[in-house]
Formats: sequence, C-alpha cells, structure tokens
Amino acid sequence: MEDAGLATLRAAAASGDPEALYRLGNALVQRREMEEACAHHARAAAAGHAPAQIEYARMLLYGIGAEPAAGQAVHWLQRAEQAGNAVAAYYLALVAIGGVALPRDEAMNHRLQAAVRAGFPPAMRAAAIHFGRKPHPEDQRLCMRLLHDAAVRGDASCAALLAERLALGEGVPADPSAAARLRAAGVPALPRLAASTPRQMPCEARTLELRDALFAPSPETRSRRPYVAVVDDLLSADECRLLTATAQPALRKSMVNDPRTGENVANPIRTSSEAGIDPVSEDLALRIVQVRLAAAAGVDLANAEQLIVLRYAPGEEYRPHRDYITPRALEEDNPGAGNRTRTICVYLNIPEAGGETEFPMAGIRVAPKPGRALVFDNMIFDDQHPDGQLDPDSLHAGLPVQRGEKWLATLWLRQRRYRRF
Repeated sequence: MEDAGLATLRAAAASGDPEALYRLGNALVQRREMEEACAHHARAAAAGHAPAQIEYARMLLYGIGAEPAAGQAVHWLQRAEQAGNAVAAYYLALVAIGGVALPRDEAMNHRLQAAVRAGFPPAMRAAAIHFGRKPHPEDQRLCMRLLHDAAVRGDASCAALLAERLALGEGVPADPSAAARLRAAGVPALPRLAASTPRQMPCEARTLELRDALFAPSPETRSRRPYVAVVDDLLSADECRLLTATAQPALRKSMVNDPRTGENVANPIRTSSEAGIDPVSEDLALRIVQVRLAAAAGVDLANAEQLIVLRYAPGEEYRPHRDYITPRALEEDNPGAGNRTRTICVYLNIPEAGGETEFPMAGIRVAPKPGRALVFDNMIFDDQHPDGQLDPDSLHAGLPVQRGEKWLATLWLRQRRYRRF
C-alpha cells in the first residue's frame, strides 16, 4: 500500500502542476517505480519545468523507465539550458565528450564554465582536475580553490582529493594538520602516490579547454606479436585518486566468466576486488579519463565497456588468462558490438613489491607506475584474418602483490560501438 506522503503527492500532481509532477516523479524513483516516474517527469518536462527536463533527459540517456534515446535526451537538455539552467549545460558537456550524440567542440567548454559559475559540484570537480593536470602555479591554485569550494558544498570526491594534496603539498605548501582535520571529519584516505605531470599538448594557463585533456601520447611498443605497448604519464595524480575514490565504496569480490554456463562465478584464478563504474554514475571527470584511455588505445570511447577499477591486496593475483569473451558470454552482452579487440589498463599506484603484469608469450613484464597505461590486443587482424581472430598469444597475468596493494583500472574495447553516447 502507498504511504500517506505518496498519496498526497499524487493528489497534487493530478492537477497537472509541473512542480507537483516533478516531485512525484522523484518520489517514484526512490521507490524504483521507474516507468511511472519517467512518465511524470515527461509531463512536467513538456510543461516547461527545467529540473524535470533534466531528469527526463537522464532517464532517456540511460534507458531508465523508457527506451534509450540519446537524441531526445539532448533535445530536453537543450530546452533546459535555453531556460538558463546550468546543470543542463553540464550534462550536455558530459554527452558531448563522448563524441556521438553531440560534437566535441568549443560549446563543451562554455557549458562547463557555466556550470562551474553556478556552483554545481560535479562541474567544479571536472574543472579542478582539468587545471590540476597543468603544471603552471596559477592552474594549481585554481585546482585547489575549486576542490575546496566543491568540498564545502559536500562533494566527497573533491574532499578526498583535497586531503591528499594538502597532505603531500601539491599545489600549495604541505598542511598535514588540515588534511588530518578532513580525515577526522570522515574523509577517507586514498592510496599514497606521486604521479608525474601528465604529458599533454601545450596550453595557456587559466584556460579551460577540454580537448587539451583528451590528448593521448603515442604508445611505446614492447611486443609486436602479441601486441603490447605502454603509455607513461597518461593520467594525473588527481585522476588516479578520483578512480580509487569512486571505486572504494563499491568494491566487491572479482568474478570470472564460466565458459560452460556464461555465468560470472568466483574462481581462485582471480582473487582481487573490483568495482564497475556504472554509466549512470559517471561524471564528466570520469568520462574525460575514459575518453583519453580509449584514445591512447586508438579506439573511440563509444566502443568501450564500462570501466572497471580493481584492488589487489597482498597475495592477490589474476593468474594467466585472456580477455576476449567466450561465445556463450558474448551472446548475452551486446553481441553486435563484437568481441574485445583491445584492452587498456592504467595503474593507479605502486605496490611496495610485486604486482607486475606478465605476458608469457612475449616474454615481458610491465611494472606498475601511477598513470602508466598498458595497451594490448586480444585479436589478430591481418590479410588472413580481415574480420579478426581471437589471439591465444594474448595470454597475460597479474602477478601476486607481495607487499602493499595494487590499484588499476581496465577498459575493454569492442570491435564496434558498445555505448549509446
């Protein structure tokens, strides 16, 4: 039975009042009655209610309570933006960075700037991390100010990044007491790391140009068959920390796919913990990181599965395995996108000992380093295999961590489009 509060909301919405419809839609989302929630948000959106237009657009983007429709979602976000809503501008920038439903053009920068000026914490987070990638002291000061202001507004990720910078003296003189006060207030500690300044295109100080953040240096080939390459300094320290901070609360035991049943099951071959970054929870900063990872692998983000962040405690490992998908599992996970043609992993910290990635058929090991990406092929494309063939020589292993812990993020890239936007 419905509670009295929901009944009251329904009575108010019966008049067709847009604010009442919006509030009812939000209440139904909390109850996970998504189809009805979507219908009420749609009615409020059609009546010109900007927050409802944003919520309806997000439901259309992710296929929540309705069939996914990125083009319609963009339409409603643009209507809200035209009404002066800076949050809608932020979501349009988030869509555009994917390069599918909107172009990656100058409008992304203007939209992000509008959302920052409005004090929207996810926008402040993306801008802070953008400025934090650049070595100029003015950019570093901007990064610290934005992290602080977003943390004051309750942004947990920015508070975690701010605490690490204060503790280590990044962007400002070290202030361990300020970092300790944040810890005492409940801000979680992150793995300690010192990443190099990421390689990027020359850019002016104090400029917000998102395309600068999408630049990916060329990989250094370590093996041609199987293909294995390394890209150093791809991510900044803030970006490595963002990934760990996002994943920490959602870690669960890693699973492997059973080739007989297609089910994911626990298996001693893989003893790590992991967190998948659900597209619904992706913010702009996370999307930018993933676009750059995909670019470093020479593949568009639209072909990528969801990002996976992994933690290996002492003694944990991933024994020799291959990343391509078995036919049974592929049938159940967007078979039209094809198999995993390429993998890119990025190390987020350095364990005290162990944790290298080994390719036994190539005879190489790659050591973890913050911001270092590892790119390798899972399939062969040549004159004999123009449509691709699974490569058994792509066998690789995450060697046991001997001391400390290892964090890394993995993006599996399909042959064709996997994402909607």
